[in-house]
Formats: sequence, C-alpha cells, structure tokens
Amino acid sequence: MAVGQEDVEIVKPRSDKRQYKRLVLSNSLQVLLISDPDTDKCAASMDVNVGSFSDPDGLEGLAHFLEHMLFYASEKYPLEDSYSNYITRHGGSTNAFTASEHTNYHFDVNTDCFEEALDRFAQFFIKPLMSADATMREIKAVDSENQKNLLADGWRMNQLRKHQSLEGHPYHKFSTGNLDTLAVRPKARGQDTRHELLNFYDENYSANLMHLVVYTKESLDKIQTIVDGKFQEIRNTNRSCFHFPGQPCTSEHLQILVRAVPIKEGHKLRIAWPITPSIHHYKEAPCRYLSHLIGHEGEGSLFYVLKTLGWATGLSAGEGDSTLEFSFFEVGIDLTDAGHEHMQDIVGLLFKYINLLQQSGACKWIFDELSAVCETTFHYQDKTPAISYVVHVACNMQKYPPKDWLVGSSLPSNFSPGTIQMVLDQLSPNKVRIFWESKKFEGHTEMVEPWYGTAYSVEKISDSMIQEWILSAPSENLHLPDSNIFIPTDLSLKDGHEKAKFPVLLRKSPYSTLWYKPDTMFSTPKAYVKINFNCPHANDSPEAEVLADIFTRLLMDYLNEYAYYAQVAGLYYGIHNTDSGFQVTLVGYNHKLRILLETVIEKISNFNVKPDRFSVIKEMVTKEYQNFKFQQPYQQAMYYCSLILQDHTWPWMEQLEVLPHIEVEDLAKFTPMMLSRAFLECFIAGNIECNEAVSMIQHIEDVFFKGSNPICQPLFPSQHLTNRVVKLDRGMNYVYSKEGLNPSDENSALVHYIQVHRDDFVMNVKLQLFALVAKQPAFHQLRSVEQLGYITVLTHRNDSGIRGVQVIIQSSVKGPQHIDTRVQFFLKMFESKLYEMTSDQFKSNVNVLIDMKLEKHKNLREESGFYWQEISDGALKFDRKEAEVAALRQLIQQDLIDFFNEYIKVDAPHKKTLSIRVYGSLHKSDNTSANNESSQPSVHLDDIFSFRRSQALYGSLKGGFVQMKL
Repeated sequence: MAVGQEDVEIVKPRSDKRQYKRLVLSNSLQVLLISDPDTDKCAASMDVNVGSFSDPDGLEGLAHFLEHMLFYASEKYPLEDSYSNYITRHGGSTNAFTASEHTNYHFDVNTDCFEEALDRFAQFFIKPLMSADATMREIKAVDSENQKNLLADGWRMNQLRKHQSLEGHPYHKFSTGNLDTLAVRPKARGQDTRHELLNFYDENYSANLMHLVVYTKESLDKIQTIVDGKFQEIRNTNRSCFHFPGQPCTSEHLQILVRAVPIKEGHKLRIAWPITPSIHHYKEAPCRYLSHLIGHEGEGSLFYVLKTLGWATGLSAGEGDSTLEFSFFEVGIDLTDAGHEHMQDIVGLLFKYINLLQQSGACKWIFDELSAVCETTFHYQDKTPAISYVVHVACNMQKYPPKDWLVGSSLPSNFSPGTIQMVLDQLSPNKVRIFWESKKFEGHTEMVEPWYGTAYSVEKISDSMIQEWILSAPSENLHLPDSNIFIPTDLSLKDGHEKAKFPVLLRKSPYSTLWYKPDTMFSTPKAYVKINFNCPHANDSPEAEVLADIFTRLLMDYLNEYAYYAQVAGLYYGIHNTDSGFQVTLVGYNHKLRILLETVIEKISNFNVKPDRFSVIKEMVTKEYQNFKFQQPYQQAMYYCSLILQDHTWPWMEQLEVLPHIEVEDLAKFTPMMLSRAFLECFIAGNIECNEAVSMIQHIEDVFFKGSNPICQPLFPSQHLTNRVVKLDRGMNYVYSKEGLNPSDENSALVHYIQVHRDDFVMNVKLQLFALVAKQPAFHQLRSVEQLGYITVLTHRNDSGIRGVQVIIQSSVKGPQHIDTRVQFFLKMFESKLYEMTSDQFKSNVNVLIDMKLEKHKNLREESGFYWQEISDGALKFDRKEAEVAALRQLIQQDLIDFFNEYIKVDAPHKKTLSIRVYGSLHKSDNTSANNESSQPSVHLDDIFSFRRSQALYGSLKGGFVQMKL
C-alpha cells in the first residue's frame, strides 16, 4: 500500500492537461503516476540508482550485463524472452541503458494491455530468473555491443578522458564490459560470473533506490491501485546510495595536453575543467549561463572569430560528465586543417573570452533573456512520445526534489552573480585538461589506452605557457552577444481556422504548389514551413551533386551568426540538398518566422561564392566523404542496398574523386545554372492563416520568377524529376558482396532485403502485419539463441513508395554468407509458426496494428513530417492511416498466409531477394559464392550500375501529379 504522498505541487507546463500524483509505497519505492486520457500508448520507466560506478573491481561491465540479463525471464514468467515478445506483439517497444550512477529500464505498449505488461515489467525487480544457460549467451551479446564501439571515436575518446584520472576512482573504469572482463578473466581467477551477477543484484537492487514513472490512460486512483499491487513486492534492503570519496582528477591529471589519434579524418579540440556540479545550483544555472555565452555563435562570439579566421567549423560548450560529487565543463571545437596548426592561438582566444566574461561580470539582462527563453520553451513544449517522457522524468526523479521532477534544470530563475562567478573562476589555466585529436599524431605517440587501443601521448603544460598563448593569440574583437530580436512576444493562437482534417492544395501556379494545413490538434504558437526547390540541373552528375551540397552548406554558413539567435529563441531552420535539388525547412514559433524565411530567401537569391568560406566547406565535405569508410558495416550494407535500388544516385567514391578538382569558379557557374529552371513544392502548417501562407509563397515567387531578368524559369513538362526504384525480377535471388571499407573492422554485416510491391493499402497492411508478427521471433532466434550479433532487426522498408522487408544483422562471430543462410533458416522455421497461429492470435495481431496506425501525432513537427512525406513521394494519401485500418479490418488469416507463401517464403514463386554482404576482416576468406538455403537461382552482382541499367523501373508515385493542368 502507499504509505506516503507528500502534498507537493509538481510544477508543470501551462499547456499540460495531464494529471500527476506522487506516491511512496510501503517498500519506500518512489512513484510518479501520470494520467493522460488522450494517450494512445501507455509507458513506464524504472530508474535504479545503481550504475557502472558500482561495478566490482575486476568485473568491469557487470552492471551493464545485469541490465541485459533482466530481460530474459522471471519466476512468474519463466519463458525466455516472453517479456520482450509480449511488448512487441502488443505494439510496443522496450529498452534499457546503464549510466555511471543509474540504470534505466523502460517500455511502451498499446493501452489495452498495459496492466499485464506492467506486471511482466515489475518482475525484473521482484524475482528475475538469470539462468545459467542464458548467462554465456548474453555475455556474447555484451561483447558484440562492445565490438561495434571499438572503432567509434566517441567511445574511444570518452574512455581516454576517463583513463586520464585517478586509477582508484570509479570514473576511471571501463563500463561496457566484454568477453574478457565478464568471462575469461573471472574464470581464470576461479570466479563464477553468474554467482557474482546474482550477488550484485541482491546487494544493490533495493526498492528504496528506485524511482518509477507510470504513464497511462486510466484515472490516477485506478492506476494507483494497480501499481501498489504490482510493485510493493520489490524488496527493500534499505541500501544506501553508492558514494565515492573525492574528485577523479588530482594535480597529475590537470594542466595536461593529451594528443590522441582518432579513427576518422578531422581534427578536434576538447578543453575541460573540473567544476562544482551545477545540480547543486540548478535554479541559478551557472553552467547554462556560461555555456550560452561561450557556446554562442553570433557576431563577436568565440566561434564567430574562429570561423572568420578559418580555424573552426563547429563549437559546443557546456557541462559534460557530471554526478552529484564531480563535474566537468567542456568546450569542444571542430578544427580545420589551418586551425590544427593554430591550436595554441585557439586555446589563447578561449581564455581571452573567459577573461572578457570575468571583466564583464555576470549580466542580469543576459540571464533574464535566457530565463525568458527557457520559460517559453517549458510552457510551450511539444508533447513527446510517452516512452521518451517517462525516461526523462524518471532520470529527473533521482536528482531533483518532487516539485521539480518535470522541470529539472530547465527553468533558471535565480540570478546569482556569485554562483556564476564561482564556476567562472574554476575555468582557469591551472585546472585545464586539453584533449587534441588528429591523425597527424600517428607515429608520434608513446602510449595506448587499454580498452579501445587509442594511441596517445601526454604533455604537462604550465600557467606561464597558457599566458604566452593568450598574449600571442590574435587581437580580435570578442564581445558579448546583442539582445535577441527573435524572442517571440506574440504567442497568441490564430482565430477562425477552418477545421481542415488534411492538407489542402491552397494555391498552384506554373512556378509552385502550396499545400496548407492549419493547426487543429496542438493549440501551440508554432508553425512548419517546407520549401522544396526542384532543380533538374542539381543532380545530373556526381559533380553537380557535390556542388549542390557545397552550395547549401555555404548558405547555412553565411546565415549562421544571424540565424543562431533564432535558434536560441526556439525557431529552427535548415537548408539541405536533396535528390532533386534542395529544400528549406523552418519550424518553431510563428511570430518571427517570416523575418527569418525572407532573410533565407534573400541569401539564396543573392548567392555569391566567398573563396575563403568555399575552401573551408570544401575541406569539411572532403573529410566527410573520406570518413564514409569508417561507418559501421551495417550502415555500409544499407548504403549499397539503396545504391542498387534507387535509380539516378551517384556513389560516394565518384563524388570523392571529383571533389579535389572543384574550384570557386565551378560553383559560381553552377549556381545560376542550377537555379535557372525550378519548381517549388511548398507545405505550410501550424499557427498560420491561409492568407499569410499564400503571401509567403507569393513573395518567394516574386523574388525568383518575376522581374525583367528572373533568376528562375518554370520547368518544362519534361523536366519534372521523380525518384524511380529498380524492379527486381520475380523468383530471383541477387547477391552483392563487398569487403568492408575499413580493413581494421572485424565486424561483418548483412542486409537481406525482400522487395514486395508498389504502394497499395491492402498489400501494405499484409506486409506490415507480417513484419509485426515476425519481428520479435527473428530477434529471439537470431540474436538471443544463435547470438549472431548485437545489431539484429527485422523491419519493413519503403523506397519512394516501393515496399519490402529487410533483416539487418552485424556480427563479429559469423560471416555474412553464413548469416544469410540463418535468415533463410529462420524464415523456414517461421512458416510453421504462421500456420500454428490461432484465430484469436491473428485477430489480436490485427488489432495491435490497427491501434498502432490510429496513434495520434504528438506534435506539429511529427504531423507535418507525415504529410510532407505524402507530398514528397507524390502519393498524396493523406488519409493513409484510415484507409489502411479499413483494409486491415477486412483481412482474414488466410490472406496473411497466402501473402507469406507468395512473397516471403523461401522459394516462393514471386519472391524477389537482394542480399548485401559486407565482409569484415575476420571473414574475408568466407567470401565465396557457395551455400544458399534457397533453390532460387542466385545472381552475383559485380557492377551495380550495369545491373541498374539492365533492370526495369517501378513507376513513380509522382507520375500523375506533376503534369497537372493549370
């Protein structure tokens, strides 16, 4: 029973209609109940105040391994994987993560089966079964997870920073775990890992260290009774929180310059200082104030100066690794090649800016402006999926008093110059830690970090050295930001919106179409604007695509110091190249949106190439292409799959080949040519009246298409571009094999793709129902039982309206050819499951898919994304959800069986399969053309482009729309 519920008013957004209630159960478990009658999904999150810092010495990764093991089974539900299976079969998802000081478990599920899902979830913390049989299998899964991280710079550099700390401090530890730490070494010491696991659970998992959030459709009183009944059985051993003495860094780990060799091309600088954790001053928000200024990108900011000098392409600042006991303030800077040669000047400029803040003192007007932005953001926040919300709140519950569980640190309200000054004083030369990454350090390092193998060296630096850097740094005009003109002051909702259920074609001309959807769902002062420039010349060669990419990046580069203020105020924009041109997106508060839109349009229409910025952007794009080879093998496999299927796409190798030869003059010639013929597809949604929407597009047309010498001409009917997809032949099994691009990567990958049909409501739901029913059995068999790899997923795929299903697996234990045979074995095994499915199970699966389809959009961005996809693909099926639900209601079990037998089953007559096999360094010798479970003929593709040219293409969904009569 609930023994306490302090009468604390929990601060919530003004726009939030949900009800909240805090409980403390008799076992001291703290609970927050959330009732949302409008929700389509229920969710729960349990946050346990035990993380990897609690790993016993010599058993690195045990807390993370325990997180994996709790998913297997429980005394009440002993069937292996039955929890995950139940959640997936009822339209939900489930996951967990292990952090330094806490571990979070969470799930969401369709509303009608929440109670049983919650009961299954509760067993994690009551009586889990961590069977001996599952132990070794899941150690392999943890090892596979670690294998995928070994060549990822983010993981490598994070561990290197931890390595440069006190050896006895938990911050120093390796937290993921691997085969060595969880099996080989314990066994050599005579330790039984499972015995240690059970001990760790018994000693640490106590109800008084847990915080639970439950999100439901039910009333608070009803869910209170359910929660009380299910969670009061969790043991309370009154375990105290894990505490560790002292700071992770002594003088030995401060005033250091660490040079490290990354995997990817590029240079990075990360400057860090140990500081007082801001959690102790979350209302005063010293770190938020300082990160706002040090991380600012407007004129006069540190980034603006570094960018103007051609030394940096990105900068971030803020609190990094933090706990209640210690924290770091970090500044991360992405350097150009020139910036790499000026590291000392850059650090000098950073300290110059910190000195400027010291001289200026804490400014009340800056704090008040920041506080006002935060308040608007909090009170007008978008609704997010229930599963994200419960995780966020459960994590807050560990750190904040109950009244601030929803707010966390997001509402700075107490201006305290002394607190800001205290943290600012800690950003001093005598406390600094500098981590400098570059491949130029290869062969010039003496040390190797033990867990990831990162090569590095350490040099001590002194106060006097840093003072020299400050004195020799360029004398640039660093100054504080201006007041922000983009902060919205009109947050009113527009009157008289016609209750349009779907987007309407508000306007069409030879130059553009305008689709419009007023906000009838979210009652928020925000808008969404998408302007898609269809330019046939933007993608007619590898050079053109690279030039279009550089063009869009240069535009954002030119706009950055102006538009950054809009971003701070909650108005976001992006300009990105597409398959058929480029698109402009704006989303955020509608009050000042048009000002930003017109500035963006003006910059496009008056585009000129600045040679200094061109060379910086070209260098950045070149490195991105060079780094393609360091992508995860499964990402490489998915890339090859898209390259084979999507007609008129250029391979990255060709783009990399042309890049060195592209010069300023090429872009100067290309841009007017690209813009010379264009058609604009526009979509405007949200808190904007239809006359405003028309006026915006009229203005854009006037800029580009009107006047005596217009920038753009309308497209000829023959120039309207569409995305076409290769049609695989029936009864064929295509195989494309490729060695992994990074010879150091041991992981292999498979994408097993089955192409099925062109967009059709009845076929769509059959395919989606198959994917829903097969998803968890595939995961259970291929990952849990066979342990092929940590990344194992079965999902449906949509290429411009051409639908299919794909199985994606990445593995260090087996080669892709073997994995392909296991996928086909699974499909054979699954066939019997399909026939064994009862009528009730079939109906239940259909109802789950119906519930998933009827799930309402959470916010304007999500709704607009759905409608834009329909416009962009050319399908214009705005009533897709309702139409597919109607098709599902007509479906009978035999329809699903017939569908499987015709399109999915091994050797099905109409089956069209494409297997992409990427061979890691461990499996290169397996790359032969033998072995295939299927009797279908296998065609091994050698040349993607010869194959593409030889195949028929599906008709585009845009076929009928673009040739409309005006």
